[in-house]
Formats: sequence, structure tokens, C-alpha cells
Amino acid sequence: MSASSHSSRAWEGFWRDAPRGEGEVFWDSDASLTAELHLPLFAPHFDAALPVVDLGCGNGTQTRFLAGRYPRAIGVDLSAAAIEHARTEDVAGVAEYRQLDAADGAAVRDLHAELGDANVYLRGVLHQCEPAERERIVTHLPVLLGRRGRVFAVELAEGAKAVMMALARRPEGPPGKLRAVFSHGIAPAGMADAVIPDLLAAHGFHVISRGTLPLTTTEYGADGVRIELPTNWLVAEPAV
Repeated sequence: MSASSHSSRAWEGFWRDAPRGEGEVFWDSDASLTAELHLPLFAPHFDAALPVVDLGCGNGTQTRFLAGRYPRAIGVDLSAAAIEHARTEDVAGVAEYRQLDAADGAAVRDLHAELGDANVYLRGVLHQCEPAERERIVTHLPVLLGRRGRVFAVELAEGAKAVMMALARRPEGPPGKLRAVFSHGIAPAGMADAVIPDLLAAHGFHVISRGTLPLTTTEYGADGVRIELPTNWLVAEPAV
């Protein structure tokens, strides 16, 4: 496994301890508040005849939504415990799930050999990665996309860090679902806004479309309003 042992252990522990069911994880909002809002941003650029890979699928909430829009939806995640969650929660069996390290070039090549060209839905993965791991994932993305695939990437904006730290410093402590993230040594929102566009450009990607959108979490503030975090999104294609 090419991901760092720390990253692998942290995510395995997180998903092993995470409660079952949608909405039990800080970022696991219903698809109507996440992938359904993203769909009009990437659908005009995705070849609808291709399969879609939900890279970093977690418990598969968004994968199941994507399965209703594309001929084949495959959720992949570094964590075996996350994949177990996803399979258990997909009662109707609408999608497929695989444990896969996207920083492992051989594993990515094998997946492309099976699927052919694919579109990639990449939500909130890269900002969690160490820089070297992030670069390996981006390096292998063109293999998965092939000539026809496109990637939709959405990541926390750098402004999200201030929101998270303010939540962590509350007198009563951070919300329970965010506390669970911190307790496993996972530290989100530490990436500058320019990192992903610059990294994609360095690997020959062309950004087709980009913008900003809030991420609606599953936690609420003292005012009863859902906590939102700023994100940056883009659609990109590899160099031909």
C-alpha cells in the first residue's frame, strides 16, 4: 500500500469506529445537499456513457446517488472499514465498492483495465492527504480517466480552517462528529486554495470549469442552522 501508514491507520480507525447509517459522519450529508448539487456542475462535461468512480467514497452515500445517473458506479476507498460500511448500507445493491489506494499506480492501472475510461468524482480527498500522497494520486488520475474521462474535484477552501478551529475552540468543545474526526488524528482543511489547480496544471490537466460552493455538514450550530464550510470545485481533463 503506497499511502502513508499513518494515513491508512487513521482512516481505518475512523471508519471502524464510525456509527452505521447515513448522516452519522461530519461530512456525510444526504446526496440532495451534496452530489445532487454538484451534478449540474459536472454532468455537461462527463460522458454519460462512461462509468463513474467515486474516489474516496467513505460509506458510499454519494456513490449510491451517482449509480442512478451513470451506467456503472464504483466507490473506492483506502479503508476496508469504509468499504464494509458502504456495502452494508447499500441495501438495494445499486453500486459497487472496492478497497483501493488511489496513490498506488498498479492498482489504478488494474481498475482502468477492468473499467476502461471512467469519469471520477473526487470529493474532499486531496486536502486530507500528505503532499507526496496527493501528488501520487494526481499523477495516476489520467490513467483512470483515459482519453474520454473527466474529473470533478471539490475540496475544502483554505477559509474552512478558520471555521473548523472556531468550532474546536468552543467552550463546550467541537461538535461530536467533528470531535470524532480529530480524535483519530485526522486534521482537515490545511491546504491553500491554489494547491489543487497548480498541481493539476503541473501534470498537464486543463481546467474546464471551476467555482465555489458551501459544503453542508451534518452538524448544527448553536442557532440550529447546519454548519457549512467553503469549498472550491473544478472539472478538469488530462492532456491528450
